[in-house]
Amino acid sequence: MENWALTVPGLKIVAPSTPADVIGLMAAAIRSDDPVVFFEHKALLAGSGPRPPEDYVVELGRAAMAREGTDVTVVTLASTVPLALKAAEQLDADGISVEVIDLRCLVPLDMRTVLRSLEKTSRLVVVEENPYQGGWGATVVSVVADEGFELLDAPIKRVAGACVPLPFADSLEAEVIPTVDKVTEAIRKLSAY
Repeated sequence: MENWALTVPGLKIVAPSTPADVIGLMAAAIRSDDPVVFFEHKALLAGSGPRPPEDYVVELGRAAMAREGTDVTVVTLASTVPLALKAAEQLDADGISVEVIDLRCLVPLDMRTVLRSLEKTSRLVVVEENPYQGGWGATVVSVVADEGFELLDAPIKRVAGACVPLPFADSLEAEVIPTVDKVTEAIRKLSAY
């Protein structure tokens, strides 16, 4: 769905990954003079976490460093953040240090944080649930190619949904969207490049 909103100039696009960010980003959206489309993933509805302070506001367009690392940068959004964090934890045992960036917003897009991370890691994996064809990850890859190509020591990897309608059954859904195993495999391959 985020992909459709990306085609409308003037919209700000928000997709939180934590309950605290739901509160902070909604507060920022309410204060914004521009229209804001707020995407809340169904997996977040069952989540819980510490309640932020009453005046908690997350600046629109500021990504969060979900985990620091030195070998590979993983750019994520919404439901793919926990997947990337679990993959990073698994790979830590193998000596692969993964930096996980939670974009939180697609518009404005915080590419400065992504490029700064690539200065350290030189490797990029983009993880999104949207279909590979036309997903927001293609925008991230395009900006890196334009503004940070010289930072890369390896090809960019994308882990995205299959270009098929999303199945209703959980077991079938896992076949077409990113999973911890798919993310781990992509990071492992890229770190060995």
